[in-house]
Amino acid sequence: MSTILKTEKLDVSEEQHIVAVRQAVRRLALEIKLSLVDQTKIVTAASELARNLLIYGGGGEVILRTLSAGIRHGLKVEFIDEGPGIEDLELALRDGFTSGGGMGLGLGGAKRLVNEFEIDSAPGRGTRIGITRWK
Repeated sequence: MSTILKTEKLDVSEEQHIVAVRQAVRRLALEIKLSLVDQTKIVTAASELARNLLIYGGGGEVILRTLSAGIRHGLKVEFIDEGPGIEDLELALRDGFTSGGGMGLGLGGAKRLVNEFEIDSAPGRGTRIGITRWK
């Protein structure tokens, strides 16, 4: 069981908000003393997911939480939209799949960069993705 130490919320409705998400994730990763490699991994995953939130979900909200679980500290970032949702999650997580013009590394790549990855989505009900990186 983990304890929430700090919570921040950011709206993502335009391109520059993706930069704000990246900066907030990096700042909080530094606060909990993640290594440079772990900082880079969670910032990269968060950047990809914030971009997806804007492009495919039509914008939404990002919730950042620093966590404590005994001697471990972590950073959890949630991406929430009310967009069209993802029709086939298994397919969307597969490398090479793209519903746009990208390379199709987004969801699967983000999942590999973090310790915990949760996704809840269905057509017509939006998408909620949570990623966590632990120190």
